[in-house]
Parts: sequence; C-alpha cells; structure tokens
Amino acid sequence: MDKVRLGFVVAEFNREITYMMEKLAEEHAEFLGAEITHKIVVPGTFDMPLAVKRLLEKEDVDAVVTIGCVIEGETEHDEIVLHNAARKMADLSLEYNKPVTLGVSGPGMTRLQAEERVEYGKRAVESAVKMVKRLRELERS
Repeated sequence: MDKVRLGFVVAEFNREITYMMEKLAEEHAEFLGAEITHKIVVPGTFDMPLAVKRLLEKEDVDAVVTIGCVIEGETEHDEIVLHNAARKMADLSLEYNKPVTLGVSGPGMTRLQAEERVEYGKRAVESAVKMVKRLRELERS
C-alpha cells in the first residue's frame, strides 16, 4: 500500500505548546510510516483554513493535520476563533475530498490544561492516517 502523505499546518500562537504538539505529531507520523510532505506555520488557529486549502490542492498530500492551541481569555474570543476555523476546515475537507484532522486544543481551557493536551497533535495524525487508509479501502471495494 502507498505511504500516507501528510501536510501539517501549525499555529505559532502559544508556540511553547504547539511546538510540543508538533514534535509528538511528527514522531507519531514516523511511527505509523506516514510521510510529512509539507509543513506550513501560520500565525494562529484562525489563519489555518487558507493554508489547509493550499495543501489540499497539492497532489502529494493525502490529508492535512492541523496543530494549534486556543487558550481561554477574558472574552469569548477563543470560542469564536476555534469554532469558525474548525467549521471552515471541515468544509474544506468535504470540498477537496481529503481528510483534515483537528489537532487543535481548546477553547475554554487554561494554559495548564493546554499543556496536559499536547497529545492532540498525535491524535490528529492517527486520525489522518486511519481516514486515508479507510478511504483507500472503500475506493478499492
């Protein structure tokens, strides 16, 4: 079976957390035998959809993994950011017929809670690889 080729979109906002998420995700991709063909670092989670779209357009990307962290502030900004970004990423997945996985933690969490959720990037890689393989199986049946 062909190797699963992943694109990564990583938010640099809360970089001390997203860096740990990214490294765990990279290690897990290697463990699963997947290849990371492209990586784009964007300012924040809200900025992800355009980068996701550009990666979905590439022939050598089977799925896109998003990695970010949205920490609660004093307003509902964190909810607005994540809900809108997640919705658009789901729409792009359907539009391009390729998986886009949500390795973004939040909203409504503290910095400590975010640190406890660094495995979200790893989970997103796991989901991306499984989805690509299952969709390939479906195509063959």
